[in-house]
Amino acid sequence: MGARHGLRVDAVLVQAVIAGALSFAHLHDLAAAAGQDGWKAWAYPVSVDLLLVAAWRRLRSEGPSRLAWCWFLIALFASLGANVATAGFLDLANPPALLRLGIAGWPALAFLGGTLLAHSSAAEPEPVPPAPVPDIPNDERPLPEAVPEPDAVPVPVPVPPTATAPASTPAPPVPAVLVDHARKVADEYRARTGAPIDTDTLRSRLGVPPHLADAIAAQLA
Repeated sequence: MGARHGLRVDAVLVQAVIAGALSFAHLHDLAAAAGQDGWKAWAYPVSVDLLLVAAWRRLRSEGPSRLAWCWFLIALFASLGANVATAGFLDLANPPALLRLGIAGWPALAFLGGTLLAHSSAAEPEPVPPAPVPDIPNDERPLPEAVPEPDAVPVPVPVPPTATAPASTPAPPVPAVLVDHARKVADEYRARTGAPIDTDTLRSRLGVPPHLADAIAAQLA
């Protein structure tokens, strides 16, 4: 069985070599007929085959993409067109102007395709959408764990300051001479008016400050 598998692989390789050699020769003949002589005629089939291999390798390594498929089909059309054109459908002794135009513009086209295949980045994979969350009824949803409340810290209540009664101001000392003089003034005021003298009148008659007049009036009472 191993030998048969090896023969089958070898036959495929031989078939690929034959097909590649024929296509290579057809491209060379077509380029030579279009006016590309010498090494130039041999460079054309190499350019077409390299572009075909580069596009196929891009498809195999990074998956299908528009860029790789586009240049693969261009290279395949160039190779297949050369095979058909050299089969007697065109007069290679007098090639048409369109064929000369295509052969002359192929190097620039192949350079562009090779550059894009070699230096263009692969397409980024599409983001995977998140898995849908099943809708759980309210009676089956787990209850949130109760968070223990912190120990209550007693807040000190400010105590308003107690209103203290103002200390009684001791009565200022009054000289005895001033008390005798005040008594004479009070007696004179009573004899003239028939009423006891008041504190304001006593203060004005004696010319003393209010607290001293109060102390004198207290002693006269």
